[in-house]
Amino acid sequence: MSALIFAIVQLLHSIISLYIWVVIISAILSFVQLDPRNPIVEILNRLTQPAFSFVRQKMPFVVLSGIDLSPIVIIFGLQFIDTLMMRSVMM
Repeated sequence: MSALIFAIVQLLHSIISLYIWVVIISAILSFVQLDPRNPIVEILNRLTQPAFSFVRQKMPFVVLSGIDLSPIVIIFGLQFIDTLMMRSVMM
């Protein structure tokens, strides 16, 4: 296997892992009423809200009684992609 392909897959793995943590932090902060003009909150919203809205639009059943489960769907999807990608490289 080429070292370049392995390096690219490792980079994608790191990006996916970082984005999973961003989604987790954003989901936790959604339970706390923070100032929406806070720069950190703005960055987190810009990074996660497009993905959350896409999941909510395509799968409207992920919002149950006011509880938004779209972060869980995103995390599971990213974990699936990451595992599939890493296993295909290791073979």
